[in-house]
Amino acid sequence: MENAQFRQVILSLSCRDRIGIVHAVSGFLVSHGCNILASQQFDDAAEQRFFMRVHVSCPAAVSVGDLKKAFQAMASTFGMEWTLVDAADRPKVALLVSKAEHCLNDLLFRWRSGQLRVDFPFIASNHTTLQPVADAHGIPFFHIPVTPETKREAEEKLLALLAEHQVDLTVLARYMQVLSDDLCRELVGKAINIHHSFLPGFKGAKPYHQAFERGVKLVGATAHYVTAELDEGPIIEQEVLRVGHDYSPAQLAVTGQDAERLALSRAVQWHAEQRILLNGHRTVVFN
Repeated sequence: MENAQFRQVILSLSCRDRIGIVHAVSGFLVSHGCNILASQQFDDAAEQRFFMRVHVSCPAAVSVGDLKKAFQAMASTFGMEWTLVDAADRPKVALLVSKAEHCLNDLLFRWRSGQLRVDFPFIASNHTTLQPVADAHGIPFFHIPVTPETKREAEEKLLALLAEHQVDLTVLARYMQVLSDDLCRELVGKAINIHHSFLPGFKGAKPYHQAFERGVKLVGATAHYVTAELDEGPIIEQEVLRVGHDYSPAQLAVTGQDAERLALSRAVQWHAEQRILLNGHRTVVFN
């Protein structure tokens, strides 16, 4: 329903499963003049936990802030973890990169073409290699060198930038630095990394050389939330592509980069659209 008198809102929630959740949520929305455009739900029977995402149209006269205040009482009754956002909002996404540009270029293309509805307040890197890419897109670039001796100072600078620009999501678009445990805790649920394998295979250096030595027939990539456990965060999306016995390590790397681009762009888009809910060490993704 596209009308100046209405706004679209997305409500996402999770709580312990019990009778009456859907009835209570739909009743709340109806009582505030909201029309449900799309609704998805998932009941994790093993964990006895309920997940729901509702996309609604509501009167523009009702502010998102007012809806949040009104919803809080019911959310407390059910012990919900929830978010309620204006669907027109564009999350602020900070991009962290090193030297590889394939993921960065893909995200910037999708953003520039209108496929990815986010804003990039800045790009930060431990190298200056990709500054021309940032400059070409008119995005501020910050060079933050990282050495074992300056790692803490570098992360403090990064945190200051994230706070200054009110960043909603941090994306490690082939940022080849391991974040400290403290920084990972600061960014829990708000940072996405792309790993160059179908986890947990081929971790560490030269993954495509490892894959070549093992004669793989599929290469893949995994987008996941960042945690202190290296490359062990909740998985959001995975992509695999078939390769042949005659592929060289270089050819495997090119194919793998395609998988990385696809998995990362989907993860960023789904996060921006409030489609991902954390379920312990896993995720629920409403596509």
